[in-house]
Amino acid sequence: MAASSVVRGEDAFKKVFKFYKRKSPPPDFSDVTDFSKGLPSDKIVPAVLDLSAVSDSEAARAGLQPVKSWRAFGLQGYPGFIFISNPFLRGSQPFWIRQCLKTYPQKPNVCNLDMHMSLSDTQDIWGQSVHGLSSSPSGKREPKTLLERLRWVTLGYHYNWDTKTYSANHHTPLPADLHLLSVQITAACGFPGFSAQAGILNYYRHDSSLGIHVDESELDHSRPLLSFSFGQSAIFLLGGVRREDPPTAMYMHSGDVMVMSGQSRLFYHAVPRIIPGPQGQTALEMEGCCMAFSSQDSTLGGVLSEEDWVLCTRYIQSSRLNVTVRQVLGPGQRFPETPSPRQKTDASQAGERRSRRCDSVETSET
Repeated sequence: MAASSVVRGEDAFKKVFKFYKRKSPPPDFSDVTDFSKGLPSDKIVPAVLDLSAVSDSEAARAGLQPVKSWRAFGLQGYPGFIFISNPFLRGSQPFWIRQCLKTYPQKPNVCNLDMHMSLSDTQDIWGQSVHGLSSSPSGKREPKTLLERLRWVTLGYHYNWDTKTYSANHHTPLPADLHLLSVQITAACGFPGFSAQAGILNYYRHDSSLGIHVDESELDHSRPLLSFSFGQSAIFLLGGVRREDPPTAMYMHSGDVMVMSGQSRLFYHAVPRIIPGPQGQTALEMEGCCMAFSSQDSTLGGVLSEEDWVLCTRYIQSSRLNVTVRQVLGPGQRFPETPSPRQKTDASQAGERRSRRCDSVETSET
């Protein structure tokens, strides 16, 4: 039974979400759109890119193919939605995977583990996880490494999960490499002047999901949201402005990029299921790993060490990484005044509730 047959009545989105999340019997994936196949469809339309906005050398600096080689699509009925099927150069994904696992979780960035542990204990999540990830399975139930317990990391303007807001006094510099990547993507998609101000990383295990939500905490909704996927694949649901609007299901494979702008910027969306990536996907990336940036005009930190990539590979064999980037403030905008004492008390109480469920991946993703 396909998902289209279950969409009836109120909250159609929730019904479709449950359909794809169920374990037994497994869902029918015949209705899921797969942009990687590029098959003709009455729903899929070509997306128009600005080929002159990013030069080939500029794209290569971020590990991207020339813009003219990108396969970009839109969906009928979803104005402003752009799906780019893996625009990365062969061998460049390992760099971004390593950044998500080794570099971005480092302090002063914030992660879910900070809710339970001291900052000194979460200073080097990668270093403390190396032994556990590199050890051969013993057959006994081993404690999870910190990396395996990681669920989210925030960058730039750090999103406050309790108040669902950003603030001027909770900010650290956004990584320059991620800013460069975001600026290249948005420029090619027709959004010059985009400022990457905040990032949220979600770490999905094989049984993770992301609840139905809208990303509306940013003060400027005229700027797009970007989503980058690495590792295992996922079913992504994109709905409308109401939960009663039935969503479209699509695959997100490693390297895929989504841009939500215009009307689709405030559409409901969710991730009900993580699934294995296409066969051979990781092997192909490993083949190009050692030559990733040695022959290109790249500022992304050079070739990965074999040791780093072995650990990254072991992690993504059963996991998915998602990076969302957004512009929080528009030109001339400022954050609201500091909350009143009453608001702070309410936020503190919300924080206590949040700390009891902070290990969930039910966070925020474009």
